[in-house]
Amino acid sequence: MSTIAFIGLGNMGVPMAANLAKHGEIVRGFDVVDEARARAKELGIEVFETAEEAAKGAELVFTSLPNGGLVKKVIVSLLEADPTPKIYIDLSTIAVAEAQEVADLIAKAGSRFLDAPVSGGITGAQAGTLALMVGGPEDLFNEVKPILHHIGKSVTHTGDTSTGQAVKACNNMILAIQQIAVAEALVLGQRLGLSPQAFFDVVSNATGNSWSLSVNAPVPDIVPTSPANNDFKPGFAAALMLKDLKLAMAAADQTGTDTVLGRIATEQFTDFVDEGHGGLDFSAIIKAVEGRKA
Repeated sequence: MSTIAFIGLGNMGVPMAANLAKHGEIVRGFDVVDEARARAKELGIEVFETAEEAAKGAELVFTSLPNGGLVKKVIVSLLEADPTPKIYIDLSTIAVAEAQEVADLIAKAGSRFLDAPVSGGITGAQAGTLALMVGGPEDLFNEVKPILHHIGKSVTHTGDTSTGQAVKACNNMILAIQQIAVAEALVLGQRLGLSPQAFFDVVSNATGNSWSLSVNAPVPDIVPTSPANNDFKPGFAAALMLKDLKLAMAAADQTGTDTVLGRIATEQFTDFVDEGHGGLDFSAIIKAVEGRKA
């Protein structure tokens, strides 16, 4: 049993923290939002008024925050408040360079760090079936792997620090491209006279299958649990997908990689979010496809 501070109790953070508590860990949580703190209390998490209070005396500190700037700000504050050596694990999705910068700050303070972004959305966070991609020292990864399995079914060591963020950027670029491709094929099929069900029955058992179809089908009445059956309530919001695509494009620019399809996906999600649809699940991009004609 470990004492764990969990900073960031949002839609992803609170179910992850709750799963740690369900497995017997002592979880001390903090979030700036009153409603988030109240929800965490209901799930058995001891909630504190500040991040510094939550982290005091903890052996492990998890952060699950909206962006890299906030991750850095919180980490600096925690290190200044309590320089006692700890293990810091960041579950946020941030830039590769930001993850390396945070790791350097933590190392200079005498603590240890893993970047461990997650994939699987709110449903996966609630079920404890997330995929975690973890960058950092292998011995530290092996040390905390049993705890990471409390929140994720797939826990993979990806290499040195920041490689977790690297593979997350690559994965979500693929996901965005696939979701657009599924949407375009579904719309094309319907205009050719195919029912969405017939399309699904064939493609989900053929070479065109993907998670974007088999789990996240963007039309209702095919996969009952997909956001399309709930007015595209996320899930994984389009605004968050755009954030991740921008991180991937920044990495592409940094490495001189020509990601043609990635840039097209970024452009399409930029337009979709700018039109006011950022709060919908990213599979709602099919609405944009339906509205276009050659």
